[in-house]
Amino acid sequence: MGLPSRTLTRVGLRASLLQATWNYERQQGVGWAYAIAPALERLYPDPTIRAARLAEHTAYFNTQPTLASLALGAVVRLEEARAQGQASEPDAIARVKSVLGSSLAALGDRLFWFTLRPFAACLGIMFVLLGWPGPAIAMWLTYNAVHQSLRIMGVHWGYAEGPSVAAGALRGRLETLIGALGRLGALVIGVIMAALMVPGGDPSPMGFQLLLAGGLALGLMTVQRSRPSPTEWALALGALAVVVTWRH
Repeated sequence: MGLPSRTLTRVGLRASLLQATWNYERQQGVGWAYAIAPALERLYPDPTIRAARLAEHTAYFNTQPTLASLALGAVVRLEEARAQGQASEPDAIARVKSVLGSSLAALGDRLFWFTLRPFAACLGIMFVLLGWPGPAIAMWLTYNAVHQSLRIMGVHWGYAEGPSVAAGALRGRLETLIGALGRLGALVIGVIMAALMVPGGDPSPMGFQLLLAGGLALGLMTVQRSRPSPTEWALALGALAVVVTWRH
């Protein structure tokens, strides 16, 4: 018969609190159990059995927070089969969670931390430089159009695809999205460079243009390195800007 759509949506909404109880022992495990609880309520009417199943889901789990919704949907499907007496033992479900957590973490890091978040930030910067209204709103909407869609609908997609959700057509579509955002990001950076080099139609001093081009080249060469992190780069450049402004 399948679970109703509203139950899967409740799981997706609860997934927003996946990391609210993050800890070093179980990381996202408690948040995972909280998110999957509405599905377990439907699948296991007996409170004793339901409590035992819920306790199993508090075990260690960790992945990219947004794409965890795909894993939640897939595991809900396995729990449904288990509740119907089919072969979905706890060890099998734990293995599926582990495999999905690893594969979705790699994909999610590329999509959100290395592509979507920088793209949204660059879009906001472009709005500021061009004098367009609502740069913060544009940045927020751009990020959340993808983030919230995957957070909520990911449970439905994972439930439909099952454990193969991380290797099927959906993965191909997410890879296509990563490539598209990368190309759009390159276009936005080009607009930002033009706005900085020729603000208001008047060319900036040659020294500034060379410094800007050198900074861009350095960023492109170091962006894939894990250390220094993007946050450390941002803090260092911010400190440099403060010093330069003070000296000026």
